[in-house]
Amino acid sequence: MRKIEIVWPELDITVQADLDDRNPALADALWQSLPYRSLQGHALVAGHHLFHVAPIHSLLHLPAHHKVDRRLEPDGTVFCSRLQHLGIKYGALTEPMLATPVGLVREEDTARLAEAGRAVWESVYSTKRPVIAEVRRAGEPSGHELPRLTARNPLVDALIGDLYAETKRIWLEPPEELVELHEGRVRSGAGSYETVLTTLLFVNGETRPLGYACYGGLVRAAQTDIPLPALREMARILAATPAEFLGYCGLETLWRFTRRTMDLLDQISERDDYTALMAHMALYVNCLGGWNLHLFPWQIGDHLRPLRSATAATAAANGAVNGATNGARKPAAAKRATAAATAAHGTGNGSANGNGDGNGNGKRNGKRVPGAGERQIA
Repeated sequence: MRKIEIVWPELDITVQADLDDRNPALADALWQSLPYRSLQGHALVAGHHLFHVAPIHSLLHLPAHHKVDRRLEPDGTVFCSRLQHLGIKYGALTEPMLATPVGLVREEDTARLAEAGRAVWESVYSTKRPVIAEVRRAGEPSGHELPRLTARNPLVDALIGDLYAETKRIWLEPPEELVELHEGRVRSGAGSYETVLTTLLFVNGETRPLGYACYGGLVRAAQTDIPLPALREMARILAATPAEFLGYCGLETLWRFTRRTMDLLDQISERDDYTALMAHMALYVNCLGGWNLHLFPWQIGDHLRPLRSATAATAAANGAVNGATNGARKPAAAKRATAAATAAHGTGNGSANGNGDGNGNGKRNGKRVPGAGERQIA
């Protein structure tokens, strides 16, 4: 059985996984790509799940016949996906998404895997110190080299070469354009009323589907019998507008690559050239997306937590407070739980007769209005 190791040098953690035959084409592609390094990411919505962009062009289109509900799979399950991700489940998941497994981390390594998961969450959510994942064949040295596809058309091949060089440059180091954007330096002035968070949010929201759905989808479409002229037109329809918007927001390099791609479409006469170009655009944009997710200031929304029932919130608050040492400061978790309990019970700053307190709290037309620090979830 083929064994791989996933190493996080910054964390001094290594786990070993066995590849299996549930999705042999994906497992083979992963095995042949080793070794490589990539920025380690963490799921931000689904739960306890690690993922990173894998520099494997064929993941975008290879067949996967064995699909499972990730929530039901054992901790340590390794997945490869058409999002160009290598993912590892290390705990509870909530997203009911079918996924394609390729292996399983050894049972004796699952505690270390969970430790890595918690550390990566802190990296992505708050500290912003990048954690690099190294994936290699077990017992073999680490290494890294991005794959470069070629095209017969010299102009297309030159563009692929430039895309390859830029992707390689930013693969393990954050792109300057994204760093500047997250520091609030937006040359175009994007951001209504001089806001920055709004622009960061829209950049995140446009970059990920541009890589996952647009360019990844175009690579998959090229594997079908869709005629080449239709594929060219699909690229124009799907890619140009979001890339132009992202260029305005600060990703000018992406917009330049997109314009060059659009200018060359009518000169592409071979399906393989089209596929190679779209695959390199996908890898480049997915790399940008990974850095976007890492740099985004998720921690500024730490006060926004799911509302729970009054009983559960009160119990959590009591447990958090009772667990604190005497004379110690009340933990942040206890404060949040107490606030949630207060909100759930309907107490707050509003007056009993519904007149409010002059700060917008109380009732309007007989309906309670959230007090300061509260929020409503539909």
